[in-house]
Amino acid sequence: MSLRNIAEFVQFLWLLETQHHQRLAWEDAEQARIARDRAEAQAAAHLRAMLDANPSGGLGDAKVDDVETLINSGLL
Repeated sequence: MSLRNIAEFVQFLWLLETQHHQRLAWEDAEQARIARDRAEAQAAAHLRAMLDANPSGGLGDAKVDDVETLINSGLL
């Protein structure tokens, strides 16, 4: 075999490996899309459950160690 034939063969093997890695990347991206969709559905279900439990919609306004609120509620 000449050096040119060897170089072409190595280039062909490199092409096959590159295509294999591209397919793996596509599979990873598909799995990431599925996981993102699943996480978004779980977050939406969690939000619905929170709104069902507290329909006033006053979610997310609480502060940790808010002294004024504790005093107003009679806890301090």
